[in-house]
Amino acid sequence: MTVTTGPTTPTAAATATRPPAITATGLAKSYGDKVVLDGIDLRIPEGTVFALLGPNGAGKTTTVQILSTLIPATAGEARVAGHDVTRDADAVRAAIGVTGQFSAVDNLLTARENLLLMADLHHLDRREGRRRATDLLRRFELTEVAAKPVVTFSGGMRRKLDLAMTLVGDPRVIFLDEPTTGLDPRSRRTMWEIIRGLVTDDGVTIFLTTQYLEEADQLADRIAVLDHGKLVAEGTAEELKRRIPGSHVRLQFADADGLAAAAALFGAGTRDSEALALHLPGDGSIPALRAVLDALDAASVRAESLTVHTPDLDDVFLTLTGQPRPGHPAGSPSTSNSSNSSKENAR
Repeated sequence: MTVTTGPTTPTAAATATRPPAITATGLAKSYGDKVVLDGIDLRIPEGTVFALLGPNGAGKTTTVQILSTLIPATAGEARVAGHDVTRDADAVRAAIGVTGQFSAVDNLLTARENLLLMADLHHLDRREGRRRATDLLRRFELTEVAAKPVVTFSGGMRRKLDLAMTLVGDPRVIFLDEPTTGLDPRSRRTMWEIIRGLVTDDGVTIFLTTQYLEEADQLADRIAVLDHGKLVAEGTAEELKRRIPGSHVRLQFADADGLAAAAALFGAGTRDSEALALHLPGDGSIPALRAVLDALDAASVRAESLTVHTPDLDDVFLTLTGQPRPGHPAGSPSTSNSSNSSKENAR
């Protein structure tokens, strides 16, 4: 019998013991009486990918701006790469890279010239700057177009160059604010491979905000969901999915007799006679699966396959976000996306 439980994260326990690359305690941001961040806590281990999800105006970009020292917090404390973002802002900036939603490249320069410009801004000597530019062009498969003006590049090539420019300073923490917006599926997957390589090969820590839930599912070691400036959930992708009702175990049988025997054995679930399958409510945990398998074995009922079906991140997102704030009815201006996004660039 084939047992399929979906992707796992075998290194989750190991990464939890690593020293933190980013911490935040009670982080808050207000503009007058407009609360954008409402006291969030974070602990992100080194060498991991952390994804922050949330609807437009939830506070994602504000969080990135505070942690990358672009704006001050109203309250709370945060440390990035071991440095306080307020008292040690220069040290934080020296340790991080930031790639925004829109490529920060100069269209009139070539790819190599863009990288050399960044090397000058990082005060690298000319020889080291040329070496770093050459290495990054090769790593991002841009060597063949190194002498071409960026204005001729596709969206995917521009995003790769943008990320390469972020790496000129050899950052230990990289903030990626919706890095694959506007890319086609192939270019998006190429960016995913590059991001994975930064973590596995270089030990870089990635703080990712994204509107593509599949992106978070594919890349993130841990995911947090932000809504109305508050963290409403945090965990691995699988942990978050198990919080949402609708999980079930699907047993498939070779014939109708096997299906009937299993339906009688469990006395619950939904029978699909055409597919010869029985759907049993369950969270897909190891104890639950073991109980199902033990019951089948004890009754000498053979299943051809067992698969665990859980809600996806779309279900998590829709269930956990968009609820009205206490004291504000749904659909009021206080809960609308247009209002929430006024201080966060409509993202």
